[in-house]
Amino acid sequence: MVIHVVQPGESLWQIAQIYGVSTGTIINANALEDLPYLILGQSLVIPGTNFNYTVQSGDTLWLISQQFHVSVRDILANNDITELIYPGMVLQITQTPNMYGLIEVNGFIIPSPNNNENVALVNEVGQYLTYITPFSYAVTAEGTLQPLNDQAILRTAANYNVAPLLVITNYQGGNFNANLAHTILSTNSVQENLISNLLNLLEEKGYDGVVVDFEHIPAEDRQLYNAFLRKVTAALHAENYIVASALAPKTYDITVGPWHGAHDYAAHGQIMDFVIIMTYDWGWAGGPPYPIAPIPNVREVLEYAVSVIPPGKILMGVPFYGYDWTLPYVEGGPWARMVSYVQALQLAAQYGAPIQYNEEFQAPSFQYFDSQGRQHIVWFEDARSVQAKYSLVNDYGLRGVSYWVLNLPFPQNWPVLDFWFEIDKKS
Repeated sequence: MVIHVVQPGESLWQIAQIYGVSTGTIINANALEDLPYLILGQSLVIPGTNFNYTVQSGDTLWLISQQFHVSVRDILANNDITELIYPGMVLQITQTPNMYGLIEVNGFIIPSPNNNENVALVNEVGQYLTYITPFSYAVTAEGTLQPLNDQAILRTAANYNVAPLLVITNYQGGNFNANLAHTILSTNSVQENLISNLLNLLEEKGYDGVVVDFEHIPAEDRQLYNAFLRKVTAALHAENYIVASALAPKTYDITVGPWHGAHDYAAHGQIMDFVIIMTYDWGWAGGPPYPIAPIPNVREVLEYAVSVIPPGKILMGVPFYGYDWTLPYVEGGPWARMVSYVQALQLAAQYGAPIQYNEEFQAPSFQYFDSQGRQHIVWFEDARSVQAKYSLVNDYGLRGVSYWVLNLPFPQNWPVLDFWFEIDKKS
């Protein structure tokens, strides 16, 4: 697998010739069917582990070795050459897949009312997942669980040996509700009812475990939340279920505020089987333009996380979304529009906007002017940015990754993931 960045004047046919693959291979790996043309600066995944690479002007053996993640020694040995190369020379490249080893992969999915859509989506990505987590079973103030259209997802996931996880939230009225969280965490009878309902639903639907995703919890309820997690984990472990939690990203033990305060990293690391750290949304819809998951920020969170949580219990969050901001940004003004990778490329193609890549943030962006003359900036994710994130998983020895959210198509992600890792299957 190699990631190629489109240069001025390049055509799909020319790029295919460089790597000795068909144009169809590149089209399929990058969902190019709906793009009118290649975009300057666009990343293209060239899937596979064996290539005939045509040396380009300016290439060196070291640059080629970095591009293909192989050693100079291997290139020389595989081609029976000395260190002399020249443009037009064809080199055989043989890569070693799954260099980063075995990981677990979770994907959150928002069930569609259309079960055919649910089935199609799971069929597209099931081979790459350890877990799939339909979002969400909202808990009521009485400890009951709101219904969810998840049956088609669960049936289809079973075909790929994907273990389903049931996520519970304090989601109410379109947002996470602090008062609801407090009611649940401070009322034993509600908790007992919730645990009973959870156990019944887990058995009824065949889930393998639970993800607890309580957000906007009052900071003063931190110890109540820890006690609740201990109670849930004890009850579910007695029946051999997995129990995980979702955590807000932070770089030290913040104990105040509705986003961070109640999430006790050290306690979750002790109590839970694993945690999902939501390492995204630095650039968010209501805030100023910024990368969604810039590598320096993600790294800073992981540095703290692994200091108090065993790395083998951490799934790093990876966003499948970007945002389209209208400029100039005005605090309190209209929120940015969420876009998928595919939608971002379609916008760039529509407006002829070249894609820039920020090496510090390891994130792509572009700017354009809409039909009304308004300037926009779009930050999103591509093959390069997720490859940088996968490098962090390897650097810190993490358990794996968790995607938000599978409903937003990101076809480039899967060949990159598949190249670097072997996916653990639990069933």
